[in-house]
Amino acid sequence: MSLLQEERKIILGNEYVESFDFAEVENFVKNANKELFISHHYAKRGKMLVQPRGGFPTYKKQFALNEFFVNANVDVLPLTIDSNTRLNDYGTAAKMLRLSEENDVDMLNGYPLVNHGYRTTRKMVTHFNKPVSLRHGTPDARLLIEQAIASGIFDIEGGPVTYVLPYSKNFPLDKAFLYWKYVERVCANYSKLNEPINRESFGPLTATLVPPSITIVIQLLEMLLSLEEGVKSFSVSFAQQGSMMQDIVTGHVLKKLARQYADKINCADARINLVYHQWMGAFPTNQKYAEQLISLATVVASIVGADKIITKTKQEAAGIPTKEANAETVANTQYLLRILNGLPSIHDEQEEEMLILQVNAIMEAVFNDPADTLWRKVFNSIKNGTIDVPFSPHIINHNEMITIRDSRKNIRIIKRGSVPIPDKCFEYEKSQCDLNKDTTSIVDDIIHDIGIMQ
Repeated sequence: MSLLQEERKIILGNEYVESFDFAEVENFVKNANKELFISHHYAKRGKMLVQPRGGFPTYKKQFALNEFFVNANVDVLPLTIDSNTRLNDYGTAAKMLRLSEENDVDMLNGYPLVNHGYRTTRKMVTHFNKPVSLRHGTPDARLLIEQAIASGIFDIEGGPVTYVLPYSKNFPLDKAFLYWKYVERVCANYSKLNEPINRESFGPLTATLVPPSITIVIQLLEMLLSLEEGVKSFSVSFAQQGSMMQDIVTGHVLKKLARQYADKINCADARINLVYHQWMGAFPTNQKYAEQLISLATVVASIVGADKIITKTKQEAAGIPTKEANAETVANTQYLLRILNGLPSIHDEQEEEMLILQVNAIMEAVFNDPADTLWRKVFNSIKNGTIDVPFSPHIINHNEMITIRDSRKNIRIIKRGSVPIPDKCFEYEKSQCDLNKDTTSIVDDIIHDIGIMQ
């Protein structure tokens, strides 16, 4: 028995898990309908896939949500996991699920997959026969992804950097790398049985003034960590940033460099997909403005040639959106994509050149770290500030990089900290901003820029 299989048996021996039948699950994945695999839909390269967000605690409400989505012509169904499960607190999740079912009141902010179990969840997944994307934010997702794949969920979001730095203060980052190595290996092994299991990184990060170079570097590194374990379908992603032109530049560069870096490690056979998140920051309270923001994101996604767009709703500023609002956004987005029918590519060569220089400089610094494995190189690079995510709450993150918006709403780096931004690029970044202000004014600008869409 391999070391991985021994670890899997220990993980799946959790007291809150129903008995796990390895042979039955393997046979299920081997014979699963190809429509359940998002990688199968990506391979067609026909149209941009539309995926909303959403998750309810009870099976009944999650099933009803999926029905709404299917009637709205969704391409990918979401399964958002509750925060207790994200923290591996399956005992509390079990209690809250029971209360939710008994009182018909949502006591969890998502679907507790581990507690429902894969046999139950699989009935729902196979009933709708559409790809389901696991959205969760879990630093240690080993048990969760085992249950997800056994349920027929073959699109797994997250990674050791993107699911720790934006969400956690103290979770040990080195452990997260090892836990996600397990995830990659399990996904790679199941991928040999049928269509590939797709892995997707979480591009928005803190969704707060993160410069494109940092977003792209982290996307590339999580992609490489996944591909080196044998994953054959990977989605890099980023979120609407507040500047249409900067989004277009980011999309072009991310797509180009992802392919280049995958090929460099002899993974030319891996499918690399581009995912675009509609605005992830504070939403406008005016619902008409919110609708315009959502529509603009759809146009940008079309221009950059995204393979999938993840939608938001006009109710984001008011709380948890209703299933009706979610379905409305899906239908509206599908309609807009249909009438756009693709848009001509737009390029800003100077911005693209500067962004590529920044990304390659940071990547080179990561690769030059003396550690013997890629994950250790990435870990050390975060620890020493080579990679720095603005507004990350994690204690290991330096938070020395400072960014503001220029007059065209582009995110610009005005203090680079220990991030090896080339001097030429740094001077260009600063030249786009009015820095003849006192510290108080710049802080006021940052606060304003965070809430720019409100």
